[in-house]
Parts: sequence; structure tokens; C-alpha cells
Amino acid sequence: MSATPEVAADVRAKILDAAAEAFMRNGFAGTTIDDIARDVRATKGLIYYHFRSKFDIFLAVYGEGMRRVRERVEPHTTGPGAARDRLVAMSVAHLLNLMEALAYHHVVHQAVRGEVSAALKARQLEALKDLNRLRSDYEKMFLAAVVEGVEDGSLRPVEPSLAARTLLSNLNAVDMWYRRIEGQSAGELHDLAVRIVDLLIGGLATNR
Repeated sequence: MSATPEVAADVRAKILDAAAEAFMRNGFAGTTIDDIARDVRATKGLIYYHFRSKFDIFLAVYGEGMRRVRERVEPHTTGPGAARDRLVAMSVAHLLNLMEALAYHHVVHQAVRGEVSAALKARQLEALKDLNRLRSDYEKMFLAAVVEGVEDGSLRPVEPSLAARTLLSNLNAVDMWYRRIEGQSAGELHDLAVRIVDLLIGGLATNR
């Protein structure tokens, strides 16, 4: 008897969570299907039932990571007020996603940095291109907010592309030092995200 769609989706989600943690811990090359199966407490056969290869799992984790961050950030791209306020809210949401789904964020970065080496089939290459386009579209949301901020005067007259890339690079670099703290509350995470974004967008200089 085959599993219901709900059970299958739950198993798939557990595989992705375990794979994200393994890829973050060991890198793509250092992770095996056995590692993922062990962390899920399942057989390799179950993993292969849902995914055809390790790289297909990697692609699925990459896609889930992009889905989560976009779902978190996109609601803040519209609304009343100055564009700078929206950019701040987007940046805080991005950081909260990074800290709460750190392993998925690491996998997206592994893909961006080209840290994955594998002989890819045509379907995998196309899937990777689609995911890279999704990431590019995500970055364009930040670019649009900077452009609007320059136009409405809530941001300095900077070069928008440079500013957006610099902001996102610095937001993403938080994964270099941030690690989960046992018992850290949602409020504490939000406060940390707000303070980081204030430094990145508000800067260090005094208003003199």
C-alpha cells in the first residue's frame, strides 16, 4: 500500500531537513546518501524512492531554501511609507530566515559559490538554471527597493546595483559567524536582526 500524499510530503520534508544539515556540516562532496538516511533514520531505499540522486536532493534543498526566504521577504516589498522602511523590513526578514533556517541558507550559498562539483544530466542543468533565475529575481527585489529609495530621497544617491549587492552580501555573510544558541527566543533573534540591519543600512558614521 503506497503512502498518502500527506505522509509522502512529510517524509520528503524530513529528508530535505536532514540533507540541508548534512550539506552544511560536510559540504556536498563530503555528504553521502548514507549520512542523510542515517539522520532521517530511514533506509537508503526510502531516500532513493523520493530522489534519484544526491544532486537531486541538493537541488530540492536549494529550491526549498529559496522558497522559504522569498516567502518571508516578499510581503515587505510593498506598502506605505518610504522605500528605506521597506528595505529595512526586507533585510530584517532575510536575516530572520537565515538564522532560523541556517542550513538551507548554507546550501543556497554553496550553489551560488559553485562549491558543488558533479557531472550533471540535462534535466539537472536545466533545474539548476531555473533555481539560479529564481535567486536572481529575488535579488532584484532588493535592487528595486534601493532604486525607489534613491528616487524618494529616503536613501542617499548611491549606485543602486552596487548598493543592493553590497547589502545582500553583508546580510548573507552573517552565516560566517552566527550559530544557534540553545533557548534563544524569537524576540532575541528579531532584536539581533534589527541591530545588524541598522548597522548595514544606517551605517557607523554620526550625522554630522
